[in-house]
Amino acid sequence: MSERLWYLKRCELFERLSSEQLAALESHCSMRKFPKRSLVYSPRDPTEGVFLMAAGRVKICTLTEDGKQAILAFLEPGELFGELAVLGPDVHEDYAEACEDSLVIRIPIHVMQRLMDDHPAFGTGITKLIGFRRRRLERRLRSLLFRSNRDRLILALLDLAEQYGYPAAGGIQLGVKLSHQDLANMIGSTRESVTIALGELQAERHLRVGRRKIVLVNLERLARTVNAPVPIPGTRYAAVVENR
Repeated sequence: MSERLWYLKRCELFERLSSEQLAALESHCSMRKFPKRSLVYSPRDPTEGVFLMAAGRVKICTLTEDGKQAILAFLEPGELFGELAVLGPDVHEDYAEACEDSLVIRIPIHVMQRLMDDHPAFGTGITKLIGFRRRRLERRLRSLLFRSNRDRLILALLDLAEQYGYPAAGGIQLGVKLSHQDLANMIGSTRESVTIALGELQAERHLRVGRRKIVLVNLERLARTVNAPVPIPGTRYAAVVENR
């Protein structure tokens, strides 16, 4: 089994393809290493493919009008990104940057579109993924418009717990290492404001903060402070591909 094929099999969206279909897909793919802080694609780059995270971590970002970075999402191994390319935009509007040394598989657009045409269940899975991520961004936008810095931070932490949280001693630990600046870029705030808010939440025993490590002590109590649903830790976007 080739390395590319092994990584493709790890993606939930490809699970229902036959061995022959996976082998045909793999023959069209290319794989590339991206060092930490390098760009997988930039704004206005042609949208020539959809990408699969094989190893490492990538963040999807955009730039505000004043040139500041806004983080839209983090991608982990097994996740697709750049999926909007199948809908027809000619160029990327955001950019993807490696947070650490990463391995990325590129799948040509025409191959993805043919898969969607030939396998309706696969096409439905892609459509659900696009819708899921759009709803997440809309929720983030509502938070930015109508919430305080503290509330935006709490909502971002709850969102991260849903994607990357796992049980640990004394609570739910976020399985993604983020700096205070990363969190600030996620919620449209400053590093200083995030540091103050984290200190307040830690003093109130909602969470514990270590070196790029955050443990949420009581998800239900934390969600109640912002009238938000209690997240199910570690579900990520698996729900969008089940029963597809």
